[in-house]
Amino acid sequence: MTKVIEADRGFKVWWHLTRPHTLTASFVPVFLGTAIALAIEKETIDFGLFFAMLIASMLIQAATNMFNEYYDYKLGLDNEHSVGIGGTIVRHGVQPKTIMMIALSFYAIAMLLGIYICASTSWWLAVVGLVCMLIGFLYTGGPYPIAYSPFGEIVSGAVMGMGIVLIAFYIQALTVTLDAVLLSVPSMILVGAIMLSNNIRDIVGDTEGGRKTLAILVGRDNAISVLSGFFIVSYLWVIALVAVDGITFWALIIFLSVPKPLRAIQIFRDKKEAKEVMPAMKYTAQTNTFFGFLLGIGLLIHYFFY
Repeated sequence: MTKVIEADRGFKVWWHLTRPHTLTASFVPVFLGTAIALAIEKETIDFGLFFAMLIASMLIQAATNMFNEYYDYKLGLDNEHSVGIGGTIVRHGVQPKTIMMIALSFYAIAMLLGIYICASTSWWLAVVGLVCMLIGFLYTGGPYPIAYSPFGEIVSGAVMGMGIVLIAFYIQALTVTLDAVLLSVPSMILVGAIMLSNNIRDIVGDTEGGRKTLAILVGRDNAISVLSGFFIVSYLWVIALVAVDGITFWALIIFLSVPKPLRAIQIFRDKKEAKEVMPAMKYTAQTNTFFGFLLGIGLLIHYFFY
């Protein structure tokens, strides 16, 4: 019985290391890009490419989370009292070099999947994929970590939001259209919102650690207003696409997700302690998840029934 408990505890530690609540930021864009390809380009789906892209994206996201934990620890930004981090180093005693090796292994597997994707589509994607992986490493690694600068939101949004949507679209349609770009904009904004919510929560610790995040530069109250703006623009953007660009009205089912961002902003406004605002981060991540899924489902409803 003791061995079973220890094994279960060990699994939870390693699972926690991947920060599973963030993996939707890689899963949802792949689904959305594939749904856009099917709905707009009228293509059949290559499920081999879909699952290869999905697994590779999630591995890169998990590896990026591990790089984050490794470098935050190395720079002295994490300790056993830190809130919201992976915690496998400071609270569970996992060796930093072990985390780095796992992250690099995930990258290696993602590269193998990338070779399959490129061989089936275009080798130009190899350049795009390598750039994405480099950015994943430089997000917290290297001499000038992106996460510690005011550009974390825009870089993560551009790569994990818009970039993954367009790659997923391309490997199915072998082209990139204006409609695909326009439909990927809310994904870019909402992935950036996840990063911003994280930085709002960590604003005190990040300030003490010498970071210069967007939340620190504009102040907590203004950062919450910016987050609200991210949410508002995302929903208005889809309304505009339906009204101006002729995207199916079924895309408006995204509004079923509205309670999530409303709740996130309410918590950020009412609470200030890092532990107290953790649910706001969850609701922000869920906004990205539900919004992306609902938008994709709306497009698929139009494709299959109209």
